[in-house]
Amino acid sequence: MGTLLDLKQCLSMDESRRQQVMFLGQQRMKAEDYKILTRLEEAFERKDIMYFISFLDHSRELPLLLRVHAVCMLENLGDESVVPSLCRVLRDDPSPLTRHEAAFTLGQLGYKSAISGLVTAMLKDPSPIVRHESAVALSSIGDDAALPELQKAIQDIDEDVSNSALIAWEYLSYLRQHQPAAVDLTKPKIRL
Repeated sequence: MGTLLDLKQCLSMDESRRQQVMFLGQQRMKAEDYKILTRLEEAFERKDIMYFISFLDHSRELPLLLRVHAVCMLENLGDESVVPSLCRVLRDDPSPLTRHEAAFTLGQLGYKSAISGLVTAMLKDPSPIVRHESAVALSSIGDDAALPELQKAIQDIDEDVSNSALIAWEYLSYLRQHQPAAVDLTKPKIRL
């Protein structure tokens, strides 16, 4: 019946899968959560960056939709003041999807202050999609100081992460060699 698992199905799962399903069940939207979604939309209309910073700093237990939506909205609203909050999401959020979106948003914002958090995620996050997106974000920021760390990520055991790091490393190496020093490299024109 629908998407809910019955007791028999749940009992037949191994423990890690059962915990994952239970976690996802806790992350589903409830009626009161839609009121929070409305407040997020209203804060977006007001361009209330501080609302989003506070929300992200206290949203870890809220449903996935709310956390991802808040992170994505900051791509259009954010200034450098959101970088520490997004880096905390990248480091601490329980969902790889939310961490992935934080890495993407940091790359789109393009602030060099995000590099340290992105490097840590690229090299240490347990999820390949987060490591991949962190490598891509470093390329989007365009600071060749990330080259040595990208070189390390080229050795990642996940093929997609390794390839993303390689593409980012090659692109930043190209920019380093072929762009005049006066060019601002914070927003490369190429997207990985």
